[in-house]
Amino acid sequence: MTDHLIVIHRWTDRYADYGSYVDHGVHRVSYVTTPRAAGSLPPGAAAVRLVGSTEDAKEVRAAVDSLIAQFGRPARIVALHEVDLDIAAELREELGVPGENLAELAPFRDKLVMARRLEAGGIRVPATEPAPDHAAVRAFASAHGWPVLVKPVRGTASSGVTRLDSPAALDAYAFPPGVPMLVQPYLPHDVLHVDGIATGEGLGEWRASRYLNTCLDFTAGTALGSVELDDPHLLDAVGEFTARTVRALSDRPWVFHLELFLSGGDGAPELQVLEVGARPGGAEVPFLWKEVHGTDLMAAAFAVQTGAALPPAAAPQTSGPGGWLLVPTPAARPCRVTAATPRAGTAGGPYTERIPVVGETLADLPGYEHSGARFRFRGRSTAEVEAAILRTAAEFDFRCTPLDPAAPARVVIVGNGGRQYREYAFAAAAGHAEVALVGDTEPTWQLPYLSGHRTADSTDPAALTRAVADCAAATPGTAGVFTWNEVLLEATAEVAARLGLPHMSPAAVRNCRDKLSTRRLLLAAGLPSARFAHVHGLEDALRQAEAIGYPVVVKPRSLAGSAGVVLARDPAELRAVHHHADGAAFPGLDPLDGLVLEEYLDGPEISIDSVVVDGAVHPVNVARKRLGFPPFFEEVGHLVSPWRDEPWADALCDLVTEAHRVLGVRVGVTHAEVRLTAAGPRLVELNGRLGGDFIPHLGHLATGVDLTAAAVDLALGAVPDLRPTRDDCAEVRFLYPPQDGVVRSLDLAAAAAVPGVAEVVPLAEPGQRLLLPPRGVVPRLAAVIATGATPAACQDVLDRASALVRAETDPLPEDVR
Repeated sequence: MTDHLIVIHRWTDRYADYGSYVDHGVHRVSYVTTPRAAGSLPPGAAAVRLVGSTEDAKEVRAAVDSLIAQFGRPARIVALHEVDLDIAAELREELGVPGENLAELAPFRDKLVMARRLEAGGIRVPATEPAPDHAAVRAFASAHGWPVLVKPVRGTASSGVTRLDSPAALDAYAFPPGVPMLVQPYLPHDVLHVDGIATGEGLGEWRASRYLNTCLDFTAGTALGSVELDDPHLLDAVGEFTARTVRALSDRPWVFHLELFLSGGDGAPELQVLEVGARPGGAEVPFLWKEVHGTDLMAAAFAVQTGAALPPAAAPQTSGPGGWLLVPTPAARPCRVTAATPRAGTAGGPYTERIPVVGETLADLPGYEHSGARFRFRGRSTAEVEAAILRTAAEFDFRCTPLDPAAPARVVIVGNGGRQYREYAFAAAAGHAEVALVGDTEPTWQLPYLSGHRTADSTDPAALTRAVADCAAATPGTAGVFTWNEVLLEATAEVAARLGLPHMSPAAVRNCRDKLSTRRLLLAAGLPSARFAHVHGLEDALRQAEAIGYPVVVKPRSLAGSAGVVLARDPAELRAVHHHADGAAFPGLDPLDGLVLEEYLDGPEISIDSVVVDGAVHPVNVARKRLGFPPFFEEVGHLVSPWRDEPWADALCDLVTEAHRVLGVRVGVTHAEVRLTAAGPRLVELNGRLGGDFIPHLGHLATGVDLTAAAVDLALGAVPDLRPTRDDCAEVRFLYPPQDGVVRSLDLAAAAAVPGVAEVVPLAEPGQRLLLPPRGVVPRLAAVIATGATPAACQDVLDRASALVRAETDPLPEDVR
């Protein structure tokens, strides 16, 4: 196998363990996937490109083109899901990549071609004819009788299949526009599925199962089960028929999923093909094979598509048959789960299950993977497994309530935040939707803004999920969740994913939170960035700094608020300041292994707040940072002012748009920090949350765009209004004590009265101890916020107001600082 592979991937669950199929450290394995599915990818991917859907051929082609530009033409293109086989075959033909082409795929995706190929090979199939219109179906029914099935020529999981029982039903039927259809007789027989591996020389490992109910009935809301067969007489007949069917379709190695009609009784079973796919079976089949029988069908399919040898057959299993059960949602989607009682571990129940949690929102997503609940079984006999499946289907307490679009929407905010810095955001959120709060402590000052609240240990994922679910379930309407707290961002993303709520994916959050991951991903994507190194200890930092070139910035990988970020202009300074980064801490955040050493990016530092809607990045505010306390990077103020006409504006927008794509951010309000270097804008970091330090508030004052309201809309699955209503300036200046000390008094009244002052916010209280950087974290006395038509007007207001602040502090003795 050669170097570059492109994998088209759509599962959110771990159907395929790509990390065990190919060494991601040796080969460059890149992925085209969706935000929802990205979390199931293995570590070590060379690159990941996100698309809204892998069925969007235009998006997939653009993603593949981007990967080719980065890594060159792939040696192979892999797609293991049935719906993705077509685009993979098209891409192989267009790019000259070896593997299954459209002609080879046709007998498995085009059901008309399939039927003709099987008939030519002497394999029994139901009568099958094109159904371009009502007349064709009427003629078919006249010849073969009613009922008939009308289905897409290319389809999966019985999607779009309709049973028509009479001429009147046909008259009422509307053909889907632009979808080729076919017609077959409805056969009331049992349906079997046979899954296995064809070696190119004959049948390899295979197993036959019987559906309990039908796939068509499942689309109408009835549970679907399957049980593996242990009747040797029936299995002999199925094996002989399967071997002939496989030979009729292909003489090469392939993984198959064959569905058969069974009739004729136990004494003389009669079989005919319903359909066959050149891919592993869906539903729980791949999991059942791995867990009960020790064979990975996905591994075999991956080997076929990459031209590798088939994996060795599993050792003969002594385990009995297995089975599975899919339970659809009992209410129209989108709906919220009100009951889902676990069955795994009960006597005679499933050995494992995937069921939703109470409070989870179930969206209208296609495919068996997104069934309401999924169960897997094993036992000593077919009869025992079938009994367990039927018992589970009968006893599983599963209830859902449809969402009421007319009911008030509710957003659940995770984490309190300090009153001084976040009360404006609570007020904005409460003015836009009902607000519920989940925090570690009982709310106090937040109560006037809340419609509900729960307390939960934010370090306990299960407890946090239950608390958010409880708050969401208190409304019959749409619910969402978000946080502006950096410490809680990863936990909130995990909760949102578990509850089916819109949010930045956990993987994207981790890419943003870990500054080393950010740098590595930017480098891999070829985006302009800073030279960097992952260092452990001072001596390693000194060696890497020589390679990068001074000055350098040393920083922890995952803290916040510029904690531990420090500049060193030469080896002596690096020796002097290294311990500040190495020993830095931020409450609630793990610093991760090692430090990041970066090239110092010279030039003004700005931040840019963006709103990301379905992958489209909309830059909104630019804030020009005021930095102080060198060599540290304390943010002592921010100015939001017009920026669209700046010479660097287009390059900045291009940079942040690409950075969001590379880091996997498809939805959310983000806060990026950028240096405007002589060579162009360079990303410092991208934060997957609302900016802090009043920056969203400044943006609202300056432009009229409310980023908090935008975050609420995105959490609720709505598109925010980003139209500016003004183009002014707003600036915040933070006031600090002259030295480490204890606050004795703070008088802001005169400053607040200065014309042009929008707000003066006290940030310290009498008796509070403030330690200046690097000993303290944001040791501020007050924030003065001003508005004006120009930056100079804001600065004038801030100068006059700051001079009127009356603050008294008592210095701390040297030995207690």
